[in-house]
Amino acid sequence: MQSFISETLDTILQNTKSFENVVFILPSQRAGVFVKETFKKKISAGFLPEIINIGDFVEEISEMKKIDSVQLLFHFYTIYKEQEENPDSFDVFSSWAFTLLQDFNEIDQHLINSREIFVYLRDIHRLRKWSVKGEFKETELMKDHFSFMEKLNKYYDAFYQFLVENNIGYQGVLYRESTKKVADFIHENQQKKYFFIGFNALNAAEELLFEQFLLNGKAEAYWDIDKTFYESQHQAGSFLRKYKTRWKYYQQHPIQTIKEYFSESKHIEVIGASKNITQIKYAGEILEKLPNYNNTALVLADETLLPITLNSLPATVNAINITMGYPLKDIPTTSLIFAIFQLFLNQEKLEKKEENLFYHKDVVRLIKDATIYRLLQVDEQTNIADVLSETVAKENNTFINQEEIITFLSPVSKEIKERVVSIFNSFVSISEFLNRIIELINLLKENTNELEKEYLFRFYTAFTQLQNLHNEFGYVQDLKTLHQFFRQLIQSESLSFQGEPLQGLQLMGVLETRVLDFENVIITSVNEGVLPGNHQQNTFIPFDVKIEFGLPTYREKDALFSYHFFRLLQRAKNIYILYNTEHDVFGSGEKSRFVTQLEMMRDDITEKIISPKVVTSPIQLKEIQKDKKVLERLQEIAQKGISPSALTNYLYNPIAFYKQKILKINELEDVEETVAANTMGTVVHDTLEELYKPYLGKFLQVHDVEGMQEKTKKLITFYFSKHFKNGDVTTGKNRLIFEVANRFVENFLLKEKQLLKDENNQLKIIATEQELSSEIMVEGINFPIKIKGIVDRIDELNGVTRIIDYKTGMVDSTNLKVLDFEVIRDLKYHKAIQVMLYAFLYTQHTQFNFEKPLTAGIISFKNLKSGFLQMNFSSNYRKPDNAIKEERLEEFMTEIKAVLTELYNPEVSFMEATNLPY
Repeated sequence: MQSFISETLDTILQNTKSFENVVFILPSQRAGVFVKETFKKKISAGFLPEIINIGDFVEEISEMKKIDSVQLLFHFYTIYKEQEENPDSFDVFSSWAFTLLQDFNEIDQHLINSREIFVYLRDIHRLRKWSVKGEFKETELMKDHFSFMEKLNKYYDAFYQFLVENNIGYQGVLYRESTKKVADFIHENQQKKYFFIGFNALNAAEELLFEQFLLNGKAEAYWDIDKTFYESQHQAGSFLRKYKTRWKYYQQHPIQTIKEYFSESKHIEVIGASKNITQIKYAGEILEKLPNYNNTALVLADETLLPITLNSLPATVNAINITMGYPLKDIPTTSLIFAIFQLFLNQEKLEKKEENLFYHKDVVRLIKDATIYRLLQVDEQTNIADVLSETVAKENNTFINQEEIITFLSPVSKEIKERVVSIFNSFVSISEFLNRIIELINLLKENTNELEKEYLFRFYTAFTQLQNLHNEFGYVQDLKTLHQFFRQLIQSESLSFQGEPLQGLQLMGVLETRVLDFENVIITSVNEGVLPGNHQQNTFIPFDVKIEFGLPTYREKDALFSYHFFRLLQRAKNIYILYNTEHDVFGSGEKSRFVTQLEMMRDDITEKIISPKVVTSPIQLKEIQKDKKVLERLQEIAQKGISPSALTNYLYNPIAFYKQKILKINELEDVEETVAANTMGTVVHDTLEELYKPYLGKFLQVHDVEGMQEKTKKLITFYFSKHFKNGDVTTGKNRLIFEVANRFVENFLLKEKQLLKDENNQLKIIATEQELSSEIMVEGINFPIKIKGIVDRIDELNGVTRIIDYKTGMVDSTNLKVLDFEVIRDLKYHKAIQVMLYAFLYTQHTQFNFEKPLTAGIISFKNLKSGFLQMNFSSNYRKPDNAIKEERLEEFMTEIKAVLTELYNPEVSFMEATNLPY
């Protein structure tokens, strides 16, 4: 394959023998490396030409220095404040200034008369608010916008003048100034010859510069375009056709190096893949099949896929050259910096600044960041980060102060302790905060690998720059603005890779492929909306105004990407084009129009749709055999006692029972910020127990209940402080839960009062929260099994003994309607099991005389209107049968014994339940 660079150098070498005063101007820095390498192969000895990219060349002509967008923003704010009586704050200003600077840049690059375009824009806005009857009503927002549009020219003139006086600027300023100085530059460099190589889409300033050099006979331009596109009406050749007709130079001279390669035979595959990850994985499979990568490019149309790509390359890729930068937002150090910001942003948001308290999740996130976590390792078993997070969860501390952190850090070295503690110092000033982060980076670099050092150094330079700008300008006054600024910075910045540019696989973005040719090309994400991009443009200049003044719109952007796409395919032999077939947020699912055009131009394209190989394996349900140790533990449980809830837990999911009761694995403790359902239930139970305790063994009177009503709120508050340790129930969701718990108890007491007001009702409280237990013998098991439980309330209403279980959740009568005890294994009847077991325990405990009536049931606080929900053994809904008789209890216990027989049978394994509803 003869590359464009090689062909161009051959042409130049025919007429140029000495390169001492020759300058090559190229579109990118990367292209220069390849030109230099190809040049060395073509000459045996002699001077190489000066090789420079267009940006540096324009900087040289303009005699000005290009500055980055962050510095530019600070300088622009200085000028803006001079022009405005009531300027916006810096954070508001930066939200629109970036867009305005992009517009200024475009206006200058295309040499638009700034006054004309801004007056034109102003007049459009004046027309919009004009009305024949003068009835147009302006809102404050509209007034601000119209006022802003009126002042654009004033901002532009003042800022432009400032930049020129200081010999600094954005790219557009350099271009505009270079067009003013180009004649002098050519005159001063008469002895030099310039070669413009591999350009295509030029802005107006570049067009003017190129033509000036060409007309003076001091330059030649070599364009990389195929006849297929140049001699047709194809979008990819539109720019060069425009120069051919417009430029005076090309009225007399031919265009250099137009060849015909595109129509040659090629191997082209168009591959549709579901989701981005499938594309990248398949690209890796294609690479695996290639014998070597010396002439291979993997081009990412969507550059955000770089992190995924780096993790998906095959092991055969042992040398790689990455042209695009790794986005700073994807670097692990970014999450550490954000964690530090979050500490103080949430502190302010949650109004804990005065006490210097930090939200527990922010503290844990910071200390568990990989780099900090490593510093806090005391020995092989102990890490301070783990100790701190466990203690915080145990004590239910929603907020942590600096003193507590100092206490936890006592085992680590003095330097680490001081540096980590300093992060939690009260916020004093922006300068001190930036210094805090820089000092932390200095400490972290001592304990990291080479790659992490690169990350840290990149952030060290970023924060040092912010520190210098802050010291010079002092515009950032609060953390919120600094955080916003840092977020903007990392969105646009990247970490550059260093590598051997001429070896191995070339991994690059579409724009980086300019001037370069490869035999094997793999392009990913060739989707509409990605290549070409969408039509959204962040600008203050409307589309029709851009057309009027000759500024580029999405049409020119589409033509530019069309050129890059088709130029990349010109000389390639093996081409793989991948696109995402899924209609999701990461792409339209529609292949690019460029692919459709390619398919219409050629008939040697193979198309296929691929999908990941899904290997199905039979689902193996967990099964745990009962060995000797398990049986010993089960016997231990039998001695201590099995509760009704443990038994229903076994019926619901035997594996969960095994983990909790056999292995004694408890749920992970975490800080309870919002009151959990079980905490609220405990509070309600404890409050009712405390209220009814003085009346045990007594008949309850209406005035007794009225006395209880007065104590309710105080008791609810007390028990919340006990069970919701260090939690706040005065605001937000917790306040609502507190009020619900209070309402539950109040409504319950109202219901009780109503019951007692009826003269015929006699209510005697027998017991509250009574612990009951009983041992039973089960056939086939040679030791007794203890059943134990705590009954919420036992009372006697008009001579009927009632066993009552309180539930703060929703229960209805169908859960307690049991016609046949064989169905009780069903989840629906698990509440009935609990109630019946309580009834059994009570009858055993009191040697109950079944001649007396006995019922059992539930009071559901979410279903209080239904009152006491009783066990019902009748199929006739008009005639319920609530009586718990001896034979019914025996029938029920026969079923319970069958469950226990299964639980204690060594041959029956613990089997994972299928289709669990919760």
